[in-house]
Amino acid sequence: MPAFTGSDPAQFIADFFTSFNEHLLADDEDAAVVVDRFHTPDIVQVADGHRIDRDKLIAHTRPVRKNRPSGRLDVHEAIADDDRIAARYTLHVHQRGKDLAIEVCFFGQFTPDGRMRRAHMLTRTATTDDQSRQRP
Repeated sequence: MPAFTGSDPAQFIADFFTSFNEHLLADDEDAAVVVDRFHTPDIVQVADGHRIDRDKLIAHTRPVRKNRPSGRLDVHEAIADDDRIAARYTLHVHQRGKDLAIEVCFFGQFTPDGRMRRAHMLTRTATTDDQSRQRP
């Protein structure tokens, strides 16, 4: 997990989500251990109005592990102020033969050691090249 203090915010946010996903899919380590490595015990994420606490985040890892998506994060812009980051990025995911692109506006708070304490995310599904080719 990347340390937050003193790092480039765009690189930090890309490394955070990439590392979390890699650790989650690397082996059969208990999902709670992986979540706790990257998040504080009082983590709260609000994604498109849906509140996700630690228990819900752990539950969310089950379908991720089952479907084993691959992906990448393109950070378009990011700024940091003290322990907070605001970023705009696109998450590109390939899962079960389909390509998805999700645009994200992210506002988060992190500990100095790089664990997420709080996050608010607004998302929208973007059109991928595959989807554009399928439309008449």
